[in-house]
Amino acid sequence: MRVPVLTYHAVNIAGNDYATNDHVALAADLHLIGEMGLRVVPLSWIVDQLLGTAQRDLERCVVLTCDDGTDLDFFDIDFPPHGVQRSFYNIMMDAASDPRLARSDLHLTCFVIASPEAREHLDRECIFGKGWMSERWWQPAVRSGRIAIENHSFDHNHASIPLPGIGGMQRGSFFPVDNRERADAEIVAAARYIDNAIAPARTTLFCYPYGNVNDYLRSDYFPNLQNVHGMRAAFGDGAQPVQDDSDRWNLPRYICGHHWKSQDELRAIVRGAIA
Repeated sequence: MRVPVLTYHAVNIAGNDYATNDHVALAADLHLIGEMGLRVVPLSWIVDQLLGTAQRDLERCVVLTCDDGTDLDFFDIDFPPHGVQRSFYNIMMDAASDPRLARSDLHLTCFVIASPEAREHLDRECIFGKGWMSERWWQPAVRSGRIAIENHSFDHNHASIPLPGIGGMQRGSFFPVDNRERADAEIVAAARYIDNAIAPARTTLFCYPYGNVNDYLRSDYFPNLQNVHGMRAAFGDGAQPVQDDSDRWNLPRYICGHHWKSQDELRAIVRGAIA
């Protein structure tokens, strides 16, 4: 298994071309995936393969994920000053008519922030305060069969949230989540809230905010307390394909705008990943 996991952020909109807009990039990248004869598969499939709970043909496959969980993941929204943006979900549905993607199980995994209060602060401080970090789309997204909602922590421990950090944590990094109290508050509490919102579906995958992976979470909390947190795997941003020997608690992804900024760069990444 050598599967690249590609990650996008729906609020990365600073223009309307590939380098400045993750929506434009995703639409173009789906065409590239079809052109290269690749197949999109759900993120859960590579975890199944890694854990030995299923055996599928994952040769020449890629996975799509997105982080933070905004309404732009699912709804078309007029995003000032750059106009109406096609949602990630609708971009994927548009691509479903491409015959080159006929073999794909087109699917997107959205890692969302649980806390309504944190999302309200982030919406006001980081977007436009228009209520675009809601959970109103989570259930219809899951029911579509094309999107999975997964765990991106309770509040991201984000620097823009003017509330005290859990257990006295300094804001702006996930590295301080280094003990049981903080980990339960960020991971277990998030799973509980999101699971209630998307029931009967439930979260089983975690994505580290900021890509910050500390030794406590990776080597102690996640492997030793699976009966507490309920996660099957956790994802960072290691810029490698997921392979049979990848670290289950720090699975790598490639981030649009960080690890690649053009289709030529993505083509090179994918060719190298699946070689």
